[in-house]
Amino acid sequence: MIVIDAASPVPPFEQLRAQLARQIQDRTLAVGARLPTIRHLAADLGLAVNTVGRAYRELEEAGLIETRGRAGSFVSSSGEEGRERARRAAADYAAVIASVGIDAGEALRIVQAALTTTDRAAPATS
Repeated sequence: MIVIDAASPVPPFEQLRAQLARQIQDRTLAVGARLPTIRHLAADLGLAVNTVGRAYRELEEAGLIETRGRAGSFVSSSGEEGRERARRAAADYAAVIASVGIDAGEALRIVQAALTTTDRAAPATS
């Protein structure tokens, strides 16, 4: 369920984008699931068509959805590929940590620091 808070300082397109991204990432929306048309979702949420269109474009640019012309927009499988790539990287990291004798707690702190640095270094989306 998508809820847009008109009183929020977060723009409606970003609220929609974030909620759909979260549903895709937590697999509430499965790979291959067809999304509502832009016009239909805009009407359901009381948003402008361009607002929903912008959210869909940003999700597509992020690789979370794909548009197949008149067939519509679907949850992309590239998110699954990304998860598998992350799983392999984590396994490689675990092997390095074990080989150099770092304990799990410190290894997790290293990852947390790297994620925090990456979050700050990432360009802001508008």
